[in-house]
Amino acid sequence: MKRARLAAGLFLLVLCTGSAGAGLPTVTHEGRSYVELTRVAESFKSRLEATPDSAQARLRSGSRVVTLTRNWARILVDGTPLVLDAPVVVRKGVWLVPETFVAQVGPRLGAAAIAASPPASAGPATSPAAGAITLEDLRSRSYPSFTRIVIETSGPMSHRVETSGAKEARIRLLGLSGPAQVDSIADGFVEEARLERVGSDSILRVVFEGAAGDLRASSLEDPPRLVLDFTRPSEPAARRQAATPLRTIVLDAGHGGHDSGAIGPAGLMEKELVLDVTRRVARLMDGQLGVKVLLSRDSDNFVTLKDRTSFANRERADLFVSIHANAHRVAASEGVEVYFLSSEATDNAARQVAAAENSVVQLEKAPSARAAGRSDIIKTMLWDLAQAEFQTESSRLAETVLDSMSQTLRIPNRGVKQAGFYVLGGAAMPAILVEIGFVTNPKEERRLKDAKYRDEIARAIFSGLADYKRAWDQRARAATAPTKPSTAAASPR
Repeated sequence: MKRARLAAGLFLLVLCTGSAGAGLPTVTHEGRSYVELTRVAESFKSRLEATPDSAQARLRSGSRVVTLTRNWARILVDGTPLVLDAPVVVRKGVWLVPETFVAQVGPRLGAAAIAASPPASAGPATSPAAGAITLEDLRSRSYPSFTRIVIETSGPMSHRVETSGAKEARIRLLGLSGPAQVDSIADGFVEEARLERVGSDSILRVVFEGAAGDLRASSLEDPPRLVLDFTRPSEPAARRQAATPLRTIVLDAGHGGHDSGAIGPAGLMEKELVLDVTRRVARLMDGQLGVKVLLSRDSDNFVTLKDRTSFANRERADLFVSIHANAHRVAASEGVEVYFLSSEATDNAARQVAAAENSVVQLEKAPSARAAGRSDIIKTMLWDLAQAEFQTESSRLAETVLDSMSQTLRIPNRGVKQAGFYVLGGAAMPAILVEIGFVTNPKEERRLKDAKYRDEIARAIFSGLADYKRAWDQRARAATAPTKPSTAAASPR
């Protein structure tokens, strides 16, 4: 028996080292080396269960199962958590894992350790053919004063504005290939954006619901994008001045419908928790704050990330507050934290929280949403001036709300943080995302189930918003107050 175990051990050692020179091609993503999960499965002689649109993938080797979640560094090997050096990603429909995945997971499956080869051509699955320009995504955002249409492509592209008439604008996209596509916008200004193939080029037809607006076009890189801003003819180009009182707040309960959000060990679903808390905050504000309060959802229905901020923009909201509950692989994690938008995350933990919230886009059915999900959401988001303009005010709002919550709830304050939350990306006003606690912490989950504690959370958020409104209105009064002439006598010379 002892000799048999020794022989088995020697066999495993040979198995884990004998194929080291075979080599797996790597793909560079955000400065890190990745390998295609399909190639890893082949080298492990394992079965891969994954689709480009799925949120999770499974690697099966005999009775062993590895579960991977898109945009997360944590995987499960037979139910046991293992943290990779970088998150799992899906790029152009291809599942990618960090290069070190082979060395970390291979021995646990009894599979051969395959060395990854230096970055080279990743083939047609990860890069377009030489010289071809293909469409990566067609998306739009509605702002109070303009509608933005973004054409993201596989490489730099030239364009030419052919017509910009009373009812339609036509932009020729030189050398762009791909099938026809339609983005129905219907925001009261632009009816739709229709992409059509014409010879070796494509034509973007922008159809207006009424009078056409002025067009401003710009080309951006990393990734390559053509940004088309159509200004509403009846709207001033500049945003509303901060001298006006705070009148409208949109409260956004995260998740909903077929998107349950995080689920606690005892079954508490984030979507139900945050909807209840959001309604409680709204009732307090209706009776005491003297502002118009609107909810992005008031029932258990699914609302896309894009539609949440588009709703706030259409209503000319002054503030956008998204309410969520947190989750973490470490069950003891606890406390509250508040985020505002930034393309640079505060830390890896903040980046992971944003990745988890952004993964909701995979549950959206619109083609543009699926396309956004297939690329890295943070890199493909347009970090435009509309967001930078409100960053300071969003930070001030986040600090005010977090101070109120941490003092009232007597719970650890995890701080104000920054990350690239897709749900905040289109807001043309100060916007924050509040994480009210960890449903994955059994102790916090029990508290979060309690109606009295939910009331305390709602009152804490309300108190923070009330403090912020007072400061806002004071600044507005100071900005509009007439300047008094100086009564000081001039000094003789």
